[in-house]
Amino acid sequence: MRAPDFRIGAPVRALRPSEYTASLIQFLRADADRVREARVLEIGSGSGVVLAALGELGAAALCGVDIESDAVASSRLLLQSLGYGRITEIHQGDMWQPVAGRRFDLIVANLPHFPMEPVEVAGRLPTWSAGGTDGRRLLDVFLEGLKEHLAPGGRSVITHNAFVDVERSRTVAGALGLSLRIVMTTLIHVSEEKLARMTPTVLCAEEGRSIYRYGPYAFAEMHIVEIFSSNVAV
Repeated sequence: MRAPDFRIGAPVRALRPSEYTASLIQFLRADADRVREARVLEIGSGSGVVLAALGELGAAALCGVDIESDAVASSRLLLQSLGYGRITEIHQGDMWQPVAGRRFDLIVANLPHFPMEPVEVAGRLPTWSAGGTDGRRLLDVFLEGLKEHLAPGGRSVITHNAFVDVERSRTVAGALGLSLRIVMTTLIHVSEEKLARMTPTVLCAEEGRSIYRYGPYAFAEMHIVEIFSSNVAV
């Protein structure tokens, strides 16, 4: 069987998976027993590769939301080509709006939450990584709407930069009756172009604490965090 051709130009290249994506998939694969038969939602589905991994792990239903039309098209193409079209729905829209009133067993996200403003970067969409001055522009909106979309016993697994104040996220989640725990930590490479656009106060506060430089190279701590109802035993 001939493999599908995804060489469709700039849109696919702009949505190429990152180290964040790889770490999220790594954790989900290690936690496969809790993925099987789950109704899954991904906020910010991008290329669709995380949903594809969840389909391979046996999820019962795959739902993706992305604000970018290129991402919606890319996700649909990938998932249909891999045979998951029957259990897949991809919506274009802003965060929770396309799935209002619906609940899921597992909600995953790798949101843009780098402390920087939207900017044109060659080979990427303007929304790439941009999380606002403190990195929380989308993260807080996600957390505030999460509980209303978790099924009983459901959970969320997301990427979370260490330099975007995990304790603040824990506080926001706690106020909504949710618990947050770090389940994995890794180092990711931070390119010079991203570091140059990082909010200076964040860089100054985090360099040597969660951001490490070695000559021209920089790395930063990134967590995979799990969020669930505070009355659910884990």
